Parts: sequence; C-alpha cells; structure tokens
Amino acid sequence: LVYVILVICCAEIAVVIVYFQLCSENYRWWWKSFFVGGGTGLYVFLYGVFFYCTKLDIVGFTSNVLYFGYTALMAITFGLFTGSVGFFASFNFVRYVYSAVKTD
Repeated sequence: LVYVILVICCAEIAVVIVYFQLCSENYRWWWKSFFVGGGTGLYVFLYGVFFYCTKLDIVGFTSNVLYFGYTALMAITFGLFTGSVGFFASFNFVRYVYSAVKTD
C-alpha cells in the first residue's frame, strides 16, 4: 500500500512540475521529470546520515564504510526507481496532451 501511494505521489508531482514547465514554454522537461522524482533518493540518503549521527554508535572504519556504502546503494536504487516513475508518468502525460492538439 505504501509503494502504491509513493508511486502515485511521485507521478503526480512530476506531472505537475512538467506541466508548469511546459506552460512557461520550456520544452526541456526530460531530465527535470526524472530528477523531481529521483530527489527522494537524496532525502533517503540524508535521513541515513541523520540516523547515523543521532541513533547509531558504530565504531571502526570498516563498519562506517559498510554502513554508508549500503545506504548510498539503497538511496541510489530508490532514486532511480522514483525517478523512472516520474519520467514515465510525465512522458505519458506529454504524449497525451500533444496527441490531443489539432493542427489544421
């Protein structure tokens, strides 16, 4: 259920940002739609750093490298997933909007 809500929120936010970008006649929406959704990966990594500083008591260089390495991998994967959701939602939105345009 949480993943469904996450996918819907990422898709809606990316579509709204792309819509505002298209209204201002900026047609370079491809990467922005990806980074709007993928920004959640940065949030996940920053929360991992916050959790490390406030709750964890890890001692040793190897343990720290493992923690931050796995946190970075998880955040990158999460960012790629949500960025892809935002991109494909925006792509379908733009395709639908421009398919409805009539040229005489």
